[in-house]
Amino acid sequence: MANADTKVGVVGLGRMGSNIARHLKEDGFIVSVVYDIASDLAKSVADELGCEAAGTLAGVTAGSDIVITVVTDDAAMLTIFSESGDSLLEGASGRVFINCATITPQVHVDVEGLCEAAGGSSLEGCMASSITQAREGTLYLMCGGKQEVFDRVKPILDSMSTDLKYIGTSGQAAQVKALVNMVMNINTAGLAEGLGLGAALGLDLGTLMQVFSQTGANSRVLETDGEDMQARDHECYFSAAHAAKDSGIALSLADDQGLILPLAQASKAQFDKLIEVGKGGLDKSGVAELTFPGRNEPD
Repeated sequence: MANADTKVGVVGLGRMGSNIARHLKEDGFIVSVVYDIASDLAKSVADELGCEAAGTLAGVTAGSDIVITVVTDDAAMLTIFSESGDSLLEGASGRVFINCATITPQVHVDVEGLCEAAGGSSLEGCMASSITQAREGTLYLMCGGKQEVFDRVKPILDSMSTDLKYIGTSGQAAQVKALVNMVMNINTAGLAEGLGLGAALGLDLGTLMQVFSQTGANSRVLETDGEDMQARDHECYFSAAHAAKDSGIALSLADDQGLILPLAQASKAQFDKLIEVGKGGLDKSGVAELTFPGRNEPD
């Protein structure tokens, strides 16, 4: 299905969605229409890409063969795929929806059913990367849904990613993504505690991070967040609020299985605390504001 004439729509023009649209345009795909609940943002991105800014969700479906969605949470996902009112499901026959949000796995399953009932198809395209990778087309992309749908849109998925994995049926990619983020959040909170204690002890944090990197304390988070924690540079690539949400998804899955995950619970509590003190918009590295001496003081 995906070829030089395929028209692509993008719904949700935050940091990830807008950069996916920019990359696909540069890679030769026809980005025909974009949509965001913030209409000014949609117009700005549309002007940049030379495409339409749809005033309705149905307008995106009408102007696209494939629609990529990147929304914030379950509620937003169910809104754009509503069975009544303005919805991507209107005129969805023959369309494919690639849904990239980190949401509850069951919602992906439900959306697949809604799309199929409307004559369309859906695929999970769960991203385990950040803004730079979205812009460069180097995402780590995990997909769930029907194999034939995955195969139909694989050229676009290949453009978006450098590491593409078909996980299985609908919901399974979202399960994997929830576990990825759960472990990442545990590692992030753990690193913040290690560096915070090191700072309290008066250790040289540069040396401490070098030792971490050569021992069992090493992690990908050390590479991406360690210096930012030290420098208090919490420019947002993946927010503390999203970290809390995603750990919550994983904990809900654990509860369904009768498992207790104390480390996941503790790390979620830290990100929840950042939200409570008004810092949920910081990057996940901002959890260090709770652990370094002298930082977690009332304003």
